[in-house]
Parts: sequence; structure tokens; C-alpha cells
Amino acid sequence: MSLIVKICGLSTRETLDAALEAGADMVGFVFFPPSPRHLSLEIARDLGRVAKRRASKVALTVDADDAVLANIVEVLQPDLLQLHGRETVARLRDIKQKFGLPVMKAIPVETPADLAALPGYAAVADRILFDARAPKEATRPGGLGAVFDWHVLEGLDLKLPFMVSGGLHAGNVAEAVRVTRAGGVDVSSGVESAPGVKDSEMIRAFIRAARATEELMVR
Repeated sequence: MSLIVKICGLSTRETLDAALEAGADMVGFVFFPPSPRHLSLEIARDLGRVAKRRASKVALTVDADDAVLANIVEVLQPDLLQLHGRETVARLRDIKQKFGLPVMKAIPVETPADLAALPGYAAVADRILFDARAPKEATRPGGLGAVFDWHVLEGLDLKLPFMVSGGLHAGNVAEAVRVTRAGGVDVSSGVESAPGVKDSEMIRAFIRAARATEELMVR
């Protein structure tokens, strides 16, 4: 089984090209103004055209309303909606019905108790993304470079495809996959030279390191 590699928070043609050429399976675009990776719809349209049919396009939103989602869907034509806020199970179901797109729900993790909501989300979502829980004072729920205790997911019996994120980089992605047995990895700040500034060589290095872990996927 191949590991799904997602590079999130892309905002320039150069770094998008680096991700695509290095073999990223998913490329993520952020639509959340507090984030340094937030994209305008105009830039998203241009980058989406470059990525079309070369990788799955993922639109990341945080508690977005229907009007915002409709604009993003029209402009980017994403393959997957990543819901990274406090969306309820009912809201996930509503979004899927209204927009006819698969959804990936991000679940913040710090302790095993954080998995209590998992069954409800897993019944509706098409994928789950486990991310580090943001500090209470944080202005955004992800992309903070924080790592959670991967052992919380050890032995997780989840029929749904799931990914891990949070503080991943080329040096620790193999350990993350080894511990969690995740089917995918998602990186943002771990391939940046500064907040919101992607580095093409770091992107290539991360994808190389992620691909080298694929033998760990054999059970």
C-alpha cells in the first residue's frame, strides 16, 4: 500500500511545482484569514489549474459557512474538503450533501480522551486527519509545528483512511508512520523556512523521506 503524501499550505507556483514534480499525492490550499498560508481566490484559481489532474486538490477551511465554501468550490474545484475547525458531525453531513464532495475531518489530539468523538465523525467523513491540539491561546487550529504523542493512535482500529499531521518534517516522518501505521502524512510548517514560506528543497526532502517509509506500511 502506498503512503499518501500531502503538502499543505502551498501559495506559490514555484513551491507547488516542487511538490507536484516530487510526487505529492495531495496539495493543500488554505482558506482561513488568520493563517499566514491563507490564499486569495484569484491565486487559488491559478494554482488549482496547475495542479489539476496531477495531484488531488484539497481545500482547507475552518468553520466556513456555505457562502465561503461555495466560492472556494467554484474557483478551486477541489477534490476534497478539509474541515479543520469545530464542525459537528451534522455539519459534515450537511456539507457533503450540499457540495457533493468528499470531506476529511481534522481531529485535534493530545490525550486518548480526544478520540472520544472519532466514531461519530468516522461515520460521515471520508478521511480523518489527526493533528496536534493547538494551545488555548492559538489563533488557528493547525500549522503550528507542534507534535502530538503518536502513541495515542497506536493500535487504532479505524476502517476509514486516516492521516497524521502536526510538526512533521523529513527527520521524523518515518517514526510517525512506524508508530501510527497511518495511511497518509500531511506537512505544512515542516517544509517552511519561515511561517507561510514554503521551501522547495524541504518539500522534496520531505517527500523523499516519506516515500522511504513505505515498507513500514506492509503489515
